[in-house]
Amino acid sequence: MPPPSTLSIGQLARRTGLSVSAIRFYETRGLVRATRGTGNQRRFERSDIRRLSFALIAQQLGLTIAEIEAELSTLPHDQAPTRADWRAIGERLRGVLAARIATLQRTQELLDGCIGCGCLSLDRCALYNPNDRASRAGPGPRFLLGNKASDFENGC
Repeated sequence: MPPPSTLSIGQLARRTGLSVSAIRFYETRGLVRATRGTGNQRRFERSDIRRLSFALIAQQLGLTIAEIEAELSTLPHDQAPTRADWRAIGERLRGVLAARIATLQRTQELLDGCIGCGCLSLDRCALYNPNDRASRAGPGPRFLLGNKASDFENGC
């Protein structure tokens, strides 16, 4: 016997591991769309399992809900997305993920160097930022964003 073509919100919750309230939240954000069945019960397409699974994975990778919404908005709502649809999302996310990986690697290297050096001296530490010179390169954690302390030695 084939599986039913639509799922109740409870069935979708059991299948995805999400709470019913989380699914309702995603529905309000447009990530999934329910139709109303008998007794005005929400009914979801089986393809919504994959949409919600993508949302869960994307959040674990650090994507914001807005980024997830933007990607899922490229998928058709009147039919199940194809492999090509999902591949296009993957291709768009490669650059985002590569940038996040690079930031994580820089953070790891700085942490290893700073924690591992043992000097505990702001006078000798490569991360020391006298007179807030790094602020001239812009807001935020400049060293984690790719600047080096040596970039600021000559008055940057």
